[in-house]
Amino acid sequence: MLDFLHTDKDPATGKVMRRVRSFVLREGRLTAGQQRALEELWPRYGLEATAGVLDPRETFGRDAPLVLEIGYGMGESLIQMARAEPDKNFVGIEVHRPGVGALLLGIEHCGCENLRTWCDDAVPVLEQCIPEASLHRLQLYFPDPWPKKKHHKRRIVQPEFVERVRTRMEPGGVFHMATDWEDYAQHMLEVMEQAPGWKNLAGPGQFAPRPSWRPQTKFERRGEGKGHGVWDLLYSPDEAGE
Repeated sequence: MLDFLHTDKDPATGKVMRRVRSFVLREGRLTAGQQRALEELWPRYGLEATAGVLDPRETFGRDAPLVLEIGYGMGESLIQMARAEPDKNFVGIEVHRPGVGALLLGIEHCGCENLRTWCDDAVPVLEQCIPEASLHRLQLYFPDPWPKKKHHKRRIVQPEFVERVRTRMEPGGVFHMATDWEDYAQHMLEVMEQAPGWKNLAGPGQFAPRPSWRPQTKFERRGEGKGHGVWDLLYSPDEAGE
């Protein structure tokens, strides 16, 4: 249960390898409800990275478009989306156990049988557990912007990451990013516009309006009330290879 953040090792030497992570694990205390959820609900709705490549049909008992969200926080919007689109299968990745526990409680409350989660680092899960050409949509909402220049290498949106994402998208699939940090929005745009094999659905060099499937969070509404911006980017694999 909860094979959480296993150590990376060089397969040849067995030595521990350092890998730049896009998050810092500062985990708060679990509530009693979250602890119960991890103990009782994880076996039903939790996914283990050590289980290898996900078989969506086996996991959900049906064939349906697969939506993956990386870093869902406490899970409120992911649960809302799973309820709004019951015709789709949803999977989430979150490193913080309180958030995973909260999501499990939400699944129990709403009976969302079309939602599962990993509690692990998104990068190895994407590499080792997501089948190629399987994702109808990949959602990356408000990731840590790492605002200091010396920390920009920790930003998850990097050329190697977006190339890995591209290989996991089905034809016509959508990679949807959103951030409320303008510098990071520009960084995302620059990386995606330079990455081969992607098409900007809003047009070259353009940000997109918030699509209907992304709920507007309380944090986002509060920020807009203060004049803060939010930037969405929507990309699909470019089947023409342009």
